[in-house]
Amino acid sequence: MTTRASSPEATETAHHRVLIVGGGTGGICVAVRLARKLGHGAVAILEPSDKHYYQPLWTLVGAGVVRKEKTERDEAGLIPAGVEWIRDRAAEVDPARDRVTTESGRVLGYDYLVLAPGMQIDWDRIAGLPEALGHDGVCSIYDYEQAERTWEMIRAFEGGNAVFTMPGTPIKCAGAPQKIMYLAEETFRARGVRGRTKVMGRFAGGAIFGVQPFRDALEGVLVRQGIDFRPFHELREVRPATREAVFEIVGGDRRGEQVVLKYDLLHAVPPMSAPDFVKRSPLAVDDPCGFIDVDKHTTQSPRFPNVFALGDASSLPTSRTGAAIRRQAPVLVDNLLAVMDGRYPPESYDGYAACPLVTSRKTVMLAEFGYDGKLMPSFPLDPRKERYSYWLLKRYGLPLYYWRGMMKGRA
Repeated sequence: MTTRASSPEATETAHHRVLIVGGGTGGICVAVRLARKLGHGAVAILEPSDKHYYQPLWTLVGAGVVRKEKTERDEAGLIPAGVEWIRDRAAEVDPARDRVTTESGRVLGYDYLVLAPGMQIDWDRIAGLPEALGHDGVCSIYDYEQAERTWEMIRAFEGGNAVFTMPGTPIKCAGAPQKIMYLAEETFRARGVRGRTKVMGRFAGGAIFGVQPFRDALEGVLVRQGIDFRPFHELREVRPATREAVFEIVGGDRRGEQVVLKYDLLHAVPPMSAPDFVKRSPLAVDDPCGFIDVDKHTTQSPRFPNVFALGDASSLPTSRTGAAIRRQAPVLVDNLLAVMDGRYPPESYDGYAACPLVTSRKTVMLAEFGYDGKLMPSFPLDPRKERYSYWLLKRYGLPLYYWRGMMKGRA
């Protein structure tokens, strides 16, 4: 789709006290809190989608535990009362002129801007992947429809090489690529095909997990499940005609070497980045992912003090999870209100994120941590131990908490 950028002389079609770009988790969490503080008509959300998804459950959709429809709600039912919903997509953000231009050509002015557009999934950065996805043994849980297709492929798998990948860019829920690997391996055993199956994890990072105590525990899971895990493998190309996955070694002594693996099942996780309109803006950090540059504690832009950002597209150096947004949203709102009142931002985000690491259909390891890998457990239990109680939390508790708590501003 061709985007439409405004000229410097373009006239505003509307002006908002607070404009929020993005109606996903971050946008709704901020909007409901701001609406309560600022009242009717002060806040607008720019969001094109009719549907809102609880994406953390897509791993369980891909494992046949949850139907995909259970992860979906109508966006209209989540827009807070008194908040205007602008059903359009951002095409350009111009913080020097305090305005956002939409794909339809509208020019939206603002006094304060909150950016929560989410991440862009760059399927086409892996040659051959967009064409192969959903057939030829290639699947991914990082799409509403493809998550269900992933389960169809896993349950129909009759043996061979099952390859699971993870890119080198930050991604939504960095634990998901290994969760689906563990759940698939469990399914292969249950179906009696594990003996003729080689399960291979090929991740671009240097370890199975970035926080040391959980890394050690997860390496034990890899051994227990007999998974052949290799770090520093970045998926570059998918060749569906020959069922080959082409990797580049991106670390260690073999850096730059190409490795070709035959696959019978390939779960591919694509690279991700900030949306293109963010990358083109003066708000982006200077790197290929182009995330929104904000102070890691206040969520405020260092160059444009009336601009704030949270969630997956922000530069906040923590895991991109809903739990992280739950902690970021109240900090952002309090700091934004302070700036509106002429005060310095008083609140500080500590980098908290949580990742329920599903290791089977009955066990979860609950990884909670903050900046610099600091452990931040919510329960007085060893967080490295896999527990059925955490499975119940992941499967039932957290979705309920999301829809009835976070989306309503109660948590």
